[in-house]
Amino acid sequence: MSQPSLVLIPGLLCDATVWRPQAAALSAEADIHIVELIESDSLGAMAEAVIESAPQRFALAGHSMGARVALEILRRAPQRIERLALLDTGYQPLPAGVAGEHEIRVRQDMVALAREHGMRAVGKVWLRGILHPRRLSDTQLVASLLDMIERRTPEYYAAQIHALLGRPDATGLLAGIGCPALVLCGQQDAWSPVERHRRMTALIPGSTLTIIEDCGHMATVEQPEAVISALRSWLAFKGGAEHS
Repeated sequence: MSQPSLVLIPGLLCDATVWRPQAAALSAEADIHIVELIESDSLGAMAEAVIESAPQRFALAGHSMGARVALEILRRAPQRIERLALLDTGYQPLPAGVAGEHEIRVRQDMVALAREHGMRAVGKVWLRGILHPRRLSDTQLVASLLDMIERRTPEYYAAQIHALLGRPDATGLLAGIGCPALVLCGQQDAWSPVERHRRMTALIPGSTLTIIEDCGHMATVEQPEAVISALRSWLAFKGGAEHS
């Protein structure tokens, strides 16, 4: 029997770096494909590019913005997805009113920072908000993430921000998910909080919720072993609901 295919999608400004621990650990159990998101200002276009390059049938895991791309893949090609994992993410569109205006302003300020001072400057600000405070003293992890961010350009970043600000509402997709689904987040994820993931889990029939302690937004590299364990259980899971 051939191995299942597992497509892993990184988030905003991220590349294969954020999935390397899981790819290495699960390579004996699945045929791993880590996606490089195209430079685009549309989550839908990113999703179309993944669909074009992906195996005919596959398990799909996305982190942060990558999970939003995963939902757009689900919207377009549900019959090709065998199971779905959504990590440290969201499903709703840009909020209306003051909250939406604030998000636009903050994100546009970061793009301006990138254009004026470079991507590493963006990374130094960004990591303070997304990592668990204790991870900020992990010099090896921080350097690896800063190096990853610096491989991107301000133009690539601006396109991804435009895509995020124009994100579709995926609420209607969740109730129709019929494959084994994992929802996962860090307990201390300040960007994509636990309560949002609880709501997502309630909307997805039979889904599994995993909350990882001592962990911020970058669960795959902050607590790689816990994410590996959750993904391994998800890949083997046959159906029904679990919560941990």
